[in-house]
Amino acid sequence: PEIFRFTDTAEAVGVNDGDKNYILRPEVIESYFILYRLTKDPKYRDWGWDAAQAIEKYSKAGPGRGYSGLRNVYSSAPVQDDVQQTFFLAETLKYLYLLFSADDLID
Repeated sequence: PEIFRFTDTAEAVGVNDGDKNYILRPEVIESYFILYRLTKDPKYRDWGWDAAQAIEKYSKAGPGRGYSGLRNVYSSAPVQDDVQQTFFLAETLKYLYLLFSADDLID
């Protein structure tokens, strides 16, 4: 909350340049997973799918090169930061997998 601003026309907008990056963090996807499991509302899977498609479109670094963070998520052609954080594989992709898995896979 410290780095975002809320206005009448925008919700959770990063103001400073350092607040506009995405380093492949898992928290939003993890939230979708937990909320889906608690409510069974398919909108959380829809949101997760949208996020997965955006990661694939903007963060994929190329064949055999993994995924990269982004310097400015507000850009229509964001520049990659050339870093794949370890938590991307360990957490972000894990929660995407669990979001679309059967409910009894992990309690």
